[in-house]
Parts: sequence; structure tokens; C-alpha cells
Amino acid sequence: MQLRTARIFVRDLPGASRFYGDMLGLPLRADGSRQGYCVFDAGAMSLVVEHVDESAPAQDQALIGRFTGLSFDVADIRSKFRELSDLGVAFTGQPEQQDWGGILATLRDPAGNELQLVQQPVR
Repeated sequence: MQLRTARIFVRDLPGASRFYGDMLGLPLRADGSRQGYCVFDAGAMSLVVEHVDESAPAQDQALIGRFTGLSFDVADIRSKFRELSDLGVAFTGQPEQQDWGGILATLRDPAGNELQLVQQPVR
């Protein structure tokens, strides 16, 4: 069994597509925006960004604007943090050293979904 796809939910699909494609630099693999989704190449996985309509039920609305648990590996987190910050990406704080040896920085997409950058510890 292999994890191949992660999903993130948004209200503004065009804005999210610009964020994930233009700002984070993820290649667009499939543009299903007419059907309410876009698929981005995120390395070994696909990242599916799905539109949730304002009239959708509360349980669907609750999928937007929360901590996703998704992390992007980067080689130099401080450099990537500066690069993305300069592009206007919102971070919750500076990169922080973790007890397990890695460094994390949490960012927010335009819908408020939280993702993380992670620099793995040197082994």
C-alpha cells in the first residue's frame, strides 16, 4: 500500500491554483477546474485542491481552513522561508528547531489551510 494523493479544500479554486502553482511552484498535473478541482504534482504524491461551494453543508465547510498535517520537505528551510515570504506566503512564525532534530515552519494558503515546510535532520 502506498499513499499517493492528499486533498485540500478551498472556496476560491482559481486563487488556490495560483497559490499552489505560482507561489509554491507545484506543477499543475490536471486542470479540472470546471469540475471543481486541480491536481498538482507534489513529488511522489499528487495534491488535489478541491472547491467547496458556499452552499455546501456545514460538514463540508469544516474541511476548509484547518491544519492539514501535510509537510513539504525542503533542503534549506530558512532560504525557502525567505523566498516564499517575499512572494507573500503567510507563515505563522519563523522556522523552529524541533526536539527530533528537524526544523519546521507552518504556512497558510489563502483559504487558511495550514501546511508545513520541514527540513529533515542531518544524519
